[in-house]
Amino acid sequence: MSGDPPDIETVAGLLEDQTVREILTNTSQEPMSARALKDHCDASGPTIYRRLERLRDADFVVEQTRPDPDSGHHRQVYVPNLDRITIELDDGTLSIQVTHGERMADRFTRLIEEM
Repeated sequence: MSGDPPDIETVAGLLEDQTVREILTNTSQEPMSARALKDHCDASGPTIYRRLERLRDADFVVEQTRPDPDSGHHRQVYVPNLDRITIELDDGTLSIQVTHGERMADRFTRLIEEM
């Protein structure tokens, strides 16, 4: 992501997409790989990867590496990085605020700094 929060058109475009909503709701229940998302969503593998890319660009999901006990290797899973989206209409101006989840690394850093 460029560091700039997504604009209202980007957020609306993401949320109008059924596959995006399914990815967000599924990963909010448990971290999921792209393959698992393909099994849980009514979409092809390429569609899942394109939507994940759009969600990463908006900073709505993050990719994490997790050990895979079945294969002895690691796998990439996706987790939401989104707590709340607020749209406000105030004095003729429409604005959007996206509140992201606190990443585990950020939480750990904050914990260490507070010691």
